[in-house]
Amino acid sequence: MEEVILIILAYCIGSIPTSVWVSKYFFDIDIRDYGSGNAGATNTYRVLGSKWGTFVMVVDMLKGVIATSLYIFIEHYAYNELHRTNFMIALGLASVLGHIFPLWANFKGGKGVATLFGMALAMQPIVAVTCVGVFLLVLYLTRFVSLSSILAGVAFMVLILFIFNEKETLYRIFAVIVALLIVFTHQKNIGRILRGTESKVPILKYRDRRRQRRRQL
Repeated sequence: MEEVILIILAYCIGSIPTSVWVSKYFFDIDIRDYGSGNAGATNTYRVLGSKWGTFVMVVDMLKGVIATSLYIFIEHYAYNELHRTNFMIALGLASVLGHIFPLWANFKGGKGVATLFGMALAMQPIVAVTCVGVFLLVLYLTRFVSLSSILAGVAFMVLILFIFNEKETLYRIFAVIVALLIVFTHQKNIGRILRGTESKVPILKYRDRRRQRRRQL
């Protein structure tokens, strides 16, 4: 019974619609009516700028960290690593589902990438930090947050399955689900990237201007 209550709580934490509340409170708009229509950090970057996009991303990651760490309220999981790992996966996935289908925002949320990262950070910090490195490198090279998220998700799967070679079957299945879920929730972005119509986030603009000036010389 305690587990069920904590999983429901994890879903409620994940359901906190950070970008929706920020856009409504500070800008008197609904972020879902602008840009891609998505209630996530990427669309917040596009519509409200890098400051608020970063804020939304950090809070959404914290949702995953906090929800996945709820296992601490049941003493049993402090002494059983296998059971703890399985329960953390259940808690984390509940928070991600909450982010994608938020109770507090008519079940229309974001794509869950930042919350997934928070979940990974709580479970496997080294893997999570490595994925951040992949995300930032791809973002620097392309300025596509969507592509950066997809490749970071694939990197997570590769790290769990092959680099760290995790033995826990459920964890390995979870890694595959993460990669597939990120690709699935970014189908429209993939289509726009292939068509050349995907928007780039407003960062590294000075670098791009320098490159453009060099081409013109």
